Amino acid sequence: MSIGTQVLERDDETAGQALRWSLPARIAFRFCFAYLLLFCLTFAQILFVFTGVAVRWLPESAIQWQMNMVEPVVRWTGERVFGVDAVIHESGSGDQTIIWVLIFCLLVVAAVTTAIWTVLDRRRAGYAALGAWFVTFLRLCLGGQMLWYGFAKAVPNQMPYPSLTRLLEPYGNLSMTEVLWNQVGASPSYQVLLGIAEVLGGLLLFWPRTATAGALLSLVSMAQVFVLNMTYDVPVKILSFHLMLISLVVLAPQARRLANVLVLERPSEPARQPSLFRSVRANRIAAVSQVALGLWTCSGAAWTAWDSWHEYGYGAAKPALYGIWNVTEFTVDGHPLPPLTTEPTRWQRLVFDKFATSYQRMDGTFVPVLTDVDTAARTITMTAPSTTPDAEPARVATFTFERPESDRLALRGDLGGRPVTLALEEFDLNDFPLRGERFHWIQEIPNLN
Repeated sequence: MSIGTQVLERDDETAGQALRWSLPARIAFRFCFAYLLLFCLTFAQILFVFTGVAVRWLPESAIQWQMNMVEPVVRWTGERVFGVDAVIHESGSGDQTIIWVLIFCLLVVAAVTTAIWTVLDRRRAGYAALGAWFVTFLRLCLGGQMLWYGFAKAVPNQMPYPSLTRLLEPYGNLSMTEVLWNQVGASPSYQVLLGIAEVLGGLLLFWPRTATAGALLSLVSMAQVFVLNMTYDVPVKILSFHLMLISLVVLAPQARRLANVLVLERPSEPARQPSLFRSVRANRIAAVSQVALGLWTCSGAAWTAWDSWHEYGYGAAKPALYGIWNVTEFTVDGHPLPPLTTEPTRWQRLVFDKFATSYQRMDGTFVPVLTDVDTAARTITMTAPSTTPDAEPARVATFTFERPESDRLALRGDLGGRPVTLALEEFDLNDFPLRGERFHWIQEIPNLN
């Protein structure tokens, strides 16, 4: 780059800093700065992504440090202002009462900060330099979130393939969220494509030259996610809305250029991110540092997704008796029980899935059990899931099993203190249309029932 070009860039930057912002623009910037900065610093999911691969060694308390810091204030606000018990539930929901109360607290603090800032700094013409750093901070936070959420889909873990029990459930029993999860999970290739789009948006955000394209792609992706969360009642509405909002803020400095290109069909300068320094060399070092941070964050997201794939996802090993087993004979105390829907003791099916086992009663309800299958001793031990961490698991049944044929299973043992024998036949999973042929180039008739 020539010295003349450097001088022109510095002159342009100086001219931009000298422009006077309108009063509404200055007030809007102060509020956005205070609110979104507080949101990113206090929301538990935002900053921990920058730990990269080191997240595997961090305790849970280290990941939740932001929420732990503000929890006392938020709980007090919930009790005194709204009359609710704002506590953290380890449920994975991002729309809990405590988080909504936290958003209220942030809005109040941001509003007060904006008012005080406006009074004390009313003569300032604008915030070009602070705005450049603020947009860069938001851009990196957005990029980190896009990478972590994207890899959770690109390696299809977020929406797993419908479980065996789910395949047997009546559709009407599913919640809206379960409908969405199983819809996307049933087509891993679609989920992977969604994830690749989010990963690409995240990667582009870490390089200043491609950050505008990354913000546009992130905005489209997050708008889709937010609409799905709202229409399918997925409890990540707060975060998805804020990621969409952050995408808009990152794009705000490019609004005029984007309008010229996309709407007004006017010539426009290249859309580039605001410079952090006056020195070209310093800006290059900053750009390289941002790319390095992106690669580090990417490594953590990719490792976590890959590890989950092998431990909890499609790559996990199937249990020895994996499948759906229809009960053809069921005897108690030597007496066969007829397959009547009113029979409370008889089983209809026994389902061995990757991470769960359950038996289905004759009325169609499923009862989850913890199962220990010893293939060497040919024994099966079933216990009821514990309701409390310290409770002893209650024994449900113990069986010895034989497998005279690959699709036949015979159980003999104790169920609820009574001797039982069961004869079971394996159900062919390919008989489910959902697990059958998945794609046709030629379809004379739509594959609809």
